[in-house]
Amino acid sequence: MPSIVAATHETHSGRDLDITSDAIDDVNVIRGKLWDSESEFDQDKDKSQFRDYEAACDRVKAFYKEQHEKQTVEFNIKARVDFKSRKRGRMSVWEAIELLNTLIDESDPDTSMSQIDHLLQTAEAIRRDGKPEWMQVTGLVHDLGKLLLLFGSEGQWDVVGSLVVGCKFSDKIIYPETFKNNPDSYDEVFSTEYGIYKPHCGLDNVMLSWGHDEYLYHVFKDQSSLPAEALAMIRYHSFYPWHREGAYSHLTNEKDARILAAVKAFNPYDLYSKSDKPVDVEELRPYYQNLIAKFFPPVLDW
Repeated sequence: MPSIVAATHETHSGRDLDITSDAIDDVNVIRGKLWDSESEFDQDKDKSQFRDYEAACDRVKAFYKEQHEKQTVEFNIKARVDFKSRKRGRMSVWEAIELLNTLIDESDPDTSMSQIDHLLQTAEAIRRDGKPEWMQVTGLVHDLGKLLLLFGSEGQWDVVGSLVVGCKFSDKIIYPETFKNNPDSYDEVFSTEYGIYKPHCGLDNVMLSWGHDEYLYHVFKDQSSLPAEALAMIRYHSFYPWHREGAYSHLTNEKDARILAAVKAFNPYDLYSKSDKPVDVEELRPYYQNLIAKFFPPVLDW
């Protein structure tokens, strides 16, 4: 018979061991599905049918033509002064979602669904892939900057899409020929490769075209507990010339290289989760209102 040495410290039951073992397994599952792991929900989707702008409806092409003609340095300075000089309202995040619900995005050929459907579809895809709560709520709120359309914007051209102003317009921007009527294309400074910027100055020091990404980033950076990766996803998710086409490498720096991973991790959920099948808003509402409360105050200045 083996001898038993009496324990000189607190013993733990088999149940305690099971709980600890299960917790270790849970942590390893979570670590295997961090924010930058490959998305799973879209593995069976034919991505070639999405964002096929050459076959898109005429309103998409008209949108980009207007945007490329009107997004100038002069306009962007004016837009930023306007943002800092007035507030557009005070409301909760969920109230902002409901306010946005009537908007249809003319730049998007993939769906004609309302914005609340897209926001919940994005968040649910992230949730199904087991991503962290901060990324789920980022999916839910990422397009709330489109409230600009309801707050006195001049159109959708100054709400949707991101590109750099203040230097030569990249030929990797969709429909680059439509910049021919933008006066900055002929400015002796703004039309040069570096324009008003220094080599590798970083995107923090570059003026992106004013729109929903830039606006929402400034709203949330001081009124949320979202991590830096989430703020990058919000600020740059429409900046396709950079995160998909590789433009502006002469302006980006090491910090931008790090946050690029976050933006690329988010992009499939923004793009490929869209469907014309509506979601059950009332069923999902309690879960996401609870999530909102973890990262945002009850009321925000917009």
